[in-house]
Amino acid sequence: MKSTVVLESADVKAVAAAAEAEALAHGWAVTIAIVDAGGHLLHLNRLDGAPPISAHIAPAKAHTAALGRRESKVYEDVINGGRTSFLSAPSVEGLLEGGVPILKDGQCLGAVGVSGVKSSEDAQIARAGIAALGL
Repeated sequence: MKSTVVLESADVKAVAAAAEAEALAHGWAVTIAIVDAGGHLLHLNRLDGAPPISAHIAPAKAHTAALGRRESKVYEDVINGGRTSFLSAPSVEGLLEGGVPILKDGQCLGAVGVSGVKSSEDAQIARAGIAALGL
């Protein structure tokens, strides 16, 4: 049997606080979502001024990054590169940059998804949150 590392509540709180601090430092109104390795929502926070739709997009980006074990931007690039048939992949949403997996020793522990500003800035916020874990 293999041992599995999982995100604990304290980890989720640390990631959320660091991601929120990054967003607030830049004046960015976003929604931050954190999911476990199975894509199940552990945390959702829509900051003041974030568009309501971002509360749907952020968890979708996180879900995609967790299940795919890679940044959601990979899928956006695939589609923009002409492989539009990927849009028909079952149960995959949030195919936009801004979903970043939380990886430790090659194992996916979950992911952070952010929505509300430019996609590259969403990803920046997600990475800042993950950095709080010191992985």
